[in-house]
This record gives sequence, structure tokens and C-alpha cells, in this order.
Amino acid sequence: MVSPDEFDHANRRAQSRREAGPTAVAARYDQRIHRVRVVLNNGLEIAFKPRDVQGLETATLDDLSIIEISPSGLGLHFPKRDADLYLPALLEGLLGSGPWMAARLGAHGGMKRSPAKAAASRKNGQRGGRPRKSVA
Repeated sequence: MVSPDEFDHANRRAQSRREAGPTAVAARYDQRIHRVRVVLNNGLEIAFKPRDVQGLETATLDDLSIIEISPSGLGLHFPKRDADLYLPALLEGLLGSGPWMAARLGAHGGMKRSPAKAAASRKNGQRGGRPRKSVA
């Protein structure tokens, strides 16, 4: 259970965070550009591809039809996906948890082709290729 002091402290921190940066005042999925658009209270607008955000990677048009803004303006909620995004993190370019982003980066890096990678693959192939895994 949360004590009254902890509750007051959390409210003060939230108020401080709201005053420190922009908050969301509107959000919607724009089918024309295939992005979620968020209007901020300072007049700026940001947009991002749902497929690049943890929890929205496979979202359908129907999943993106409803976007709720938290009362503080710091959170976006996609009820049909039960996905939540924290606006300050989005503004910093954090589109998911650390492990999720690392996995995405690793998968992207693994698809890269380079002369060095091709040469290493050819050399490995000349030695019989990747060793087979033995069954224990």
C-alpha cells in the first residue's frame, strides 16, 4: 500500500516532470504517412512508425484507431494493444526497453553485408563450413 507521503511525493515529481518538458495534447494514427502523430503543448508535432516501437510492431489499422493520452500528458496508451508509451522517452528516441532495442539493433546489424563478412564466410566454407551441433 502507498502511504500518503509517498503519494504526495509522486504527485510532486509528476508535476515537476510536466513543467520540465512538453506534454501531449493530441495523438492519432495518420494513414496517409503510416505514422502515429503526436501534437505537443508547445506547438511541435512528432511522428513515428508503429513498427519501430515495442508493443506496436505488428499493430493493425484497427489497433491504432484509438490512442489515449494520460491525464499528465506524458503517456500514450493504445487500448487495443494494451501498449503504453512514455512521451519523454519517445522524445529521447527510446522506442522500447533496453533488451528489446538491443535485439532490434543486433538483428539489423546481422543483416549487414560487407566485403570482410563475405570473405570470412568463404574462408569458413573452405574449411567445411560451420560445425554441426552435437546432440548431448
